[in-house]
Amino acid sequence: MNLQSQLESGLESLDIPVKPDQIDALLGYLSLLDKWNKSFNLTAIRDANKMLAYHLLDSLSIWRWIPPHARALDVGSGAGLPGIPLAVVLPQTQWKLLDSNGKKTRFMQQALAVCEIKNATVVKSRIEDYHAGQPFDIVVSRAYTSLTAFVQSVAHVMQPETLVMAMKTGLENEESSLDINRYELQECDLKIPGLFEPRKLITVKQN
Repeated sequence: MNLQSQLESGLESLDIPVKPDQIDALLGYLSLLDKWNKSFNLTAIRDANKMLAYHLLDSLSIWRWIPPHARALDVGSGAGLPGIPLAVVLPQTQWKLLDSNGKKTRFMQQALAVCEIKNATVVKSRIEDYHAGQPFDIVVSRAYTSLTAFVQSVAHVMQPETLVMAMKTGLENEESSLDINRYELQECDLKIPGLFEPRKLITVKQN
């Protein structure tokens, strides 16, 4: 099965409605990531088929939690994960892709240009130094840091209704260090097509 067939099968499994141009954009992003990765070591995964499951489909698995027209911040976006794939399949959302590594932000800028993704912009900054003009509806991170450190680091870009989303391999008792009087925490198992390792989404909202 070629990459396009694998992608289409994965999107169907995740129940994501897409148009042909969105499939083209996702494949274009994957091709560019594979190309840049040979020179710049953006990800430890070298095989494009594995990238499809571990990066694209893994990122897309949380699409249902993101409301239409949301303003979303991807913290420690790295190669644009999960923000770029989500921006492609959710074109009415607006994304800021935040990373302090110049090599990675250059790749993201190139990916947005090549794949003609208009609803995302790249910001080269540490989250501690980043100040948005207005709070975000969604703040998401994929394997960025501990849950508690993540929530603390993004407090200044949140509003009371902001949903913080941490994509993890497990919770590892991190919830015990969050103030349960201040935050409501929920955990959901994610099923990623082609990936049989445990994945979880932890969502945090202010009480």
